Amino acid sequence: MHHSPLLLQLVIILATARACGLLLRHVGQPPVIGEMAAGLVLGPIVFGAWFPEFHATVFAPESLPGLASLAELGLVLFMFIVGVELRAPNGVKAQLKSAGLVGVASVLVPMGLGFAVSPLLHPYAPDGVGLAPFGLFMAAAMSITAFPILARILKERAMTHTPLGRLALSGAAIADVLAWIMLALVVALVGAGNGYGGFVRATAGLALLAVVVFVLLRPLYAWLLRTNAPGGAPSLMVLAALLIGAFACAAVTEWLGVHAVFGAFLFGACLPRDDRLLKSLIERVEYLAIVVLMPIFFALAGLSTTRDAFAGAALGAMLLILAVAVVGKVLGGAIGARLSGHGWRESFAVGSLMNARALMELIVMKVGLDAGIIGPDLFTMLLVMAILTTVMTGPLMSLSLGRRRAAAPSGGALPEG
Repeated sequence: MHHSPLLLQLVIILATARACGLLLRHVGQPPVIGEMAAGLVLGPIVFGAWFPEFHATVFAPESLPGLASLAELGLVLFMFIVGVELRAPNGVKAQLKSAGLVGVASVLVPMGLGFAVSPLLHPYAPDGVGLAPFGLFMAAAMSITAFPILARILKERAMTHTPLGRLALSGAAIADVLAWIMLALVVALVGAGNGYGGFVRATAGLALLAVVVFVLLRPLYAWLLRTNAPGGAPSLMVLAALLIGAFACAAVTEWLGVHAVFGAFLFGACLPRDDRLLKSLIERVEYLAIVVLMPIFFALAGLSTTRDAFAGAALGAMLLILAVAVVGKVLGGAIGARLSGHGWRESFAVGSLMNARALMELIVMKVGLDAGIIGPDLFTMLLVMAILTTVMTGPLMSLSLGRRRAAAPSGGALPEG
């Protein structure tokens, strides 16, 4: 009888993720950074280099499809909750103009820079990937902000309700929507394979799905929750109905040639903005997704990395990606905040917050890797960039604001993007 190493893999992955999370929490970093770093540790760069035979046995290629399915389930559940969590921050109407400026500037500047340096990075793309789709993908990859982790950093510093915090949150929400739309289009362009026709099908399909979700499913689920979950805590039946909705929308976007996470996110966004519902979904769905399923996603990301990215010319390319990512985001966010009337210090603080990418960047990279737009080299470079830009966020913000505002973060227990 052939034994699947799945349970042993889970033990190793979860233990590593928790250990790294704890380590990094001590230096004031969000646990998600530890989990992302754990992915790198479990890959060929550390674990594979130290214990090559054990690594090859435990993470044998034929044993990975099971893990991949669990990781995809984790991603879909996580993005579903991110959709449910999506709130227009308080006072957003009054701030729409300034949030729009921050959001648009913090996407356009890194997009422009990402596109501009893509000819230099194109040699690292897999054979047969054209410069245009590759450039568009790099533009999208540079312009993503991790909205959930930004919210988390502001919360830890008790800045959520300050004008600065609200501006950063609203700006990030706008930036993310723009970057995700761009990414969906790039993937549709490339993943369609059959060129323009597939792109039109994917775009039209997404538009149609959005209409179905917001015109048909939204009132239907609102009624279902009103009648069967008055206290905000859905019964098992209602929970099943919610998950069926999320998985069905994810399946549709996957079938359209756009990643499954888009569908799950859309469906989550259509549910009523009810904090009690959100709380019970976090307790029932998100804890499991964050504790068990997401670390698997990080570990698989780590297995897709390569040591080659740290040698010779590739190291230069990695530093270039990091520089472009940081300059684009910090400068873009700062320009937007400055244009909306904030002082330079505050503007750079907003820019530093926009620079947090965390898990959202990983989802973008995974989408690019699955679509064949990038290979292991670029995947590794982007992973290192995602970790470092997120690690920088807190210190950069303290630096911009000076001593008076930057309270020390407290270790929180809950998930982040």
